[in-house]
Amino acid sequence: MRPIAANRFYGWTVVAAAFVIAIFGWGLGFYGPPVYLKAVQDARGWSVTLVSTAVTLHFLTGAIVVANLPRLHSAFGLPVTTIGGAAILSVGVVGWAAAREPWQLFLATMFSGAGWVTLGAAAINAMVSPWFAAKRPAALSMAFNGASVGGIVFSPLWVALIGALGFLNSTLVVGVVTTCVVAALAASILTRTPASMGLAVDGLDAAVARTTSIAAPRGKVDRLARDPAFVTLSLGMTLGLFAQAALVAHLFSLLVPAMGAQAAGLVVGLATVAAILGRTLVGWLMPPDADRRVVASLNYAIQIAGCVALLLAGGANIPLLVLGVILFGVGIGNVTSLPPLIAQAEFAPDDVPRVVALATSIAQAIYAFGPAAFGLLRDVTSGGESTGAAPALFVAATIIQVLAIAAYLLGRGAHSRR
Repeated sequence: MRPIAANRFYGWTVVAAAFVIAIFGWGLGFYGPPVYLKAVQDARGWSVTLVSTAVTLHFLTGAIVVANLPRLHSAFGLPVTTIGGAAILSVGVVGWAAAREPWQLFLATMFSGAGWVTLGAAAINAMVSPWFAAKRPAALSMAFNGASVGGIVFSPLWVALIGALGFLNSTLVVGVVTTCVVAALAASILTRTPASMGLAVDGLDAAVARTTSIAAPRGKVDRLARDPAFVTLSLGMTLGLFAQAALVAHLFSLLVPAMGAQAAGLVVGLATVAAILGRTLVGWLMPPDADRRVVASLNYAIQIAGCVALLLAGGANIPLLVLGVILFGVGIGNVTSLPPLIAQAEFAPDDVPRVVALATSIAQAIYAFGPAAFGLLRDVTSGGESTGAAPALFVAATIIQVLAIAAYLLGRGAHSRR
């Protein structure tokens, strides 16, 4: 195994596999439900409220499963859990299309929600983290970029496939491909560990690798709910993701009145490109000794600047709208990838998987209600009229992100007093 490590550290092969798995995970489990919602409505004529409730159930089920993901990995192993999750996700997505009664739809969403988180943020962290310490920010940023690529690829792909093959046939094709690709990657790549290959983290000699860990007091934690570092980390992550999920869900429709559907779609695509750029820059350029809570706070500050630009645009000023979307987009990827890096710096290595899984679970359970909450706010403040201004949404997102910054900064140094 040593010659492989000398030429190319195997950890980067794991990163590449995680990148592809993330494309399918987010493509089916995160960016897919908004498309499924419309397809189900068109096919069954069910109300927006009913199908939207199914989307919420999808994310809530995922929140329950991801909280127990470390236990699943411990019981069945990372490769088996990943393959099983891909299969369950695929079955659930097919169920969305095959459902003839509302109860069948709700059952399908429980399968899709349970499956997608085994390919989601906590799972990607579990795949990549054992291989990296000092280079973990760069490695995770590359792997998590698969999530953004999943949106770029699958959002238009779902629409094209459904138009050409129909909803049910499209889900069957994508489901089979997803399960086969993920199974191949998990069976051939994720079965290996640094220990099984005789490798150290970051591809370094074992003696050197011991000096690459984050130099910070990180005593083990028995009760996370009583640990200020965990509470403020999960709160900051939850608030940021709530504002982000809520605003992104409405962003396209807010841009359409000023620039039309085609241009609005292109501008929303810019947000995804900006997310990849922002995540990559932070991953590769963040100094090893940087206070990662401050970096996360600065990331939210950039998104706040985007919200202010969108607010000042008044739903009509196209340059400001584009600027606002780009600024908001720059921070989208880091909202997901920075919390695991904060956990790496503030918790003992054995605690990091459960910290990331539980924080992700809490955040997902809360942000599942974000789009509906902003939809209600939009209806109440616009008087039922379709408008791109929606100042209340941008103000609300700004306030929530300010609170997220406060949570992160409040927890600075908490781990050192543990």
